[in-house]
Amino acid sequence: MTKATAVSAFPAVRTLADVEAIERTPLAERLDADSTYEVLRRAAREHGARPALRFLAKGTPDEDAVVVTYTELLRRVTQTANLFAALGVERDDVVSYVLPNLPETHDTIWGAEAAGIVSAINPFLEPGTIRDLLDAARARLLVTLAPAPGFDLFEKVAAIADEVSSLQAILCVDPSRYLGAPARALPVATPGGTPILSFDTLRAEQPDDRLRGGRRIHPDDVAALFHTGGTTGTPKLARHTHGNQVFASWVMAGCLGVRPDDVMVVGLPLFHVNAVFAGGLALFQAGASGLLLTPLGFRTPSVTKNLWKLVARHRVTALNGVPTVYSALLSVPIGDAELGSLRYAGCGAAPLPADVARRFEESTGVEIVEGYGLTEGSCLSSLNPPDGEKRIGSIGLRVPYQEMICAAVDPVGETIRECKTNEVGRIAIRGPNVFAGYVDGAATAKMMLPGGWLDTGDLGRRDADGYFWLTGRSKDLIIRGGHNIDPAVIESALALHPSVALAAAVGQPDAHAGELPCAFVTLRANAECTRDELERFAKDHVSERAAAPVHVEILDEMPVTAVGKIVKGPLRRLASERVLRSALAEAGVQDAHVEVYDDTDRGLVARVSTTAPGAARDVLGRFAIACDLVPLHATK
Repeated sequence: MTKATAVSAFPAVRTLADVEAIERTPLAERLDADSTYEVLRRAAREHGARPALRFLAKGTPDEDAVVVTYTELLRRVTQTANLFAALGVERDDVVSYVLPNLPETHDTIWGAEAAGIVSAINPFLEPGTIRDLLDAARARLLVTLAPAPGFDLFEKVAAIADEVSSLQAILCVDPSRYLGAPARALPVATPGGTPILSFDTLRAEQPDDRLRGGRRIHPDDVAALFHTGGTTGTPKLARHTHGNQVFASWVMAGCLGVRPDDVMVVGLPLFHVNAVFAGGLALFQAGASGLLLTPLGFRTPSVTKNLWKLVARHRVTALNGVPTVYSALLSVPIGDAELGSLRYAGCGAAPLPADVARRFEESTGVEIVEGYGLTEGSCLSSLNPPDGEKRIGSIGLRVPYQEMICAAVDPVGETIRECKTNEVGRIAIRGPNVFAGYVDGAATAKMMLPGGWLDTGDLGRRDADGYFWLTGRSKDLIIRGGHNIDPAVIESALALHPSVALAAAVGQPDAHAGELPCAFVTLRANAECTRDELERFAKDHVSERAAAPVHVEILDEMPVTAVGKIVKGPLRRLASERVLRSALAEAGVQDAHVEVYDDTDRGLVARVSTTAPGAARDVLGRFAIACDLVPLHATK
């Protein structure tokens, strides 16, 4: 790769013409790093004394941050990589982590990528699912939290570690320096004999000025595994190369216009690509700073409560969140907090209700910048331009050097043609951010279209100015607050109930989380069962707590195709109608008639007739679903 123009050199993107102008320079002339470790080396060389990370353990305005400079970050990552290498990790070996948001989490991610391959695991998953992910990754080492008050991570992993044949040791990060509680003694091993080691003690013994063995990292080397979609059966582990991650973070920093003096709030979890890139490597590309807000991020009540004061004290310039975060912030008074430093607020992972975007801008003076991406595309594929026109409800313009189309695809997966302007098709991407496939090659083949295009599973259209608009999903994922839930997790659990004949799960609209899981069932002949009983059963048997359905509805007949396949479109419409009717009634709009239908251009649309359109508009604006209001005249 040619070493030339600095990574941070990136002209502003305002229109599609700007994207195309950037692409006239070969990509190799713009990038100057072959690996994520090289990104950190360059950042330490250019921004050594600047803060790379600032960590607040409690998330309170009067708390002093723990600061990690770029020089220190490189040293910590180098020591971490050397620790893993000393324990036998080589280029193709996997280090998994089950950690909250800590500076050591970044050390683990980038240190594991420098030594071998890192595998991120959601710490909120149940132990059995964590075991399955460790097995699928063939993890050699696991980094987790030492026993600590308020956390059950150690207990989770210790319970299943002996069932993972590839696992050779557990490394424990001591959080006592952040929590203000004394460190607890570590057991020597699990009951089955898996060694338990001190991450902090062993790391301190390693050199911090060079990588052991002098590994030469290539752009095509696999850097990371991220689990995607559902958690039933064999987990889908997406492989990122170093080249994927270097490009994706560079293009993200460039499109957002990240500067060395920027400070971004990091409250999303560091097992997810959004936080790892937007709140990590993209900042490091530009020499900016990430403000880690407590181990649990936005899940910590004090974070949302104090966010405006934290923005003021730490001169935060950028927020990064999902729609649920911005919806919650609307109820937090700004008071006398000075928000003049704040330049933009990034949002992704789920559709943003137009009303939330409007009210947030009115209260803060800051626009929300919506983007779109997926794990298989290394986090970012399109973005509303921060310095250009933001079309609320759209997912913006494609990023430079990545192609993005709406494709007409036949039933057997062959691409027929690129769709015309505003014609709905499958959104497909192709470029240096597209992942290296799943660990399971068969799963990869299902996502690929002829010509090297990745089928995102989303339906959308492209307007005349190059902005993309989502209209639906060809896959059935439920997106709860930016977290992907596989309906099969719910359906397989409900199918265990002796009274259930068929079960289908879909997402129902929610004003806070975007979507919540709900389920529909039919009962076996002569079976008797109540909705409450099924909801309790699902809560006890669904392997992931966030996937437990908030509502279960019993149907006389399940909608199916001629060959017996469940059709979920009618179920989504039923769920949407129920939720919207209930929300309108709670707001005092008692006469509303709600009909939900599928529109080829707009996706799911609610047609609401009422004599109180103003009140109805306020309610409907909270939901990420298109709505048409039909005012009615009250009868005498």
